[in-house]
Amino acid sequence: MKTLLKPGSMAVFLAAVCLRPVPSLACAACYGQSDSPMASGMNWGILSLLGVILLVLGGVALSFISMARRAAAVAAAEAAAARPGGGARRDPLVRAEGAPVHA
Repeated sequence: MKTLLKPGSMAVFLAAVCLRPVPSLACAACYGQSDSPMASGMNWGILSLLGVILLVLGGVALSFISMARRAAAVAAAEAAAARPGGGARRDPLVRAEGAPVHA
């Protein structure tokens, strides 16, 4: 089967299409009336999507911070239990007298 295009002709065609001097069909936020209602709606849509992304990434960051703090607390408790005289761990829900906190 014979090809109709030479090997370099596709690259030349793509370069010609990408480098043409006519303006592309852009949305109202990029080209045209920047004070139109459609441009304002597009801008609010972009800002709301950025807000959602920031909330999700903030939640992920907070969960990692929480896990790191809990791991540090567990490591500190294990280190305290490993020291001489610190073998018995104290339950935070039990007072020093032995009575439960909620009673």
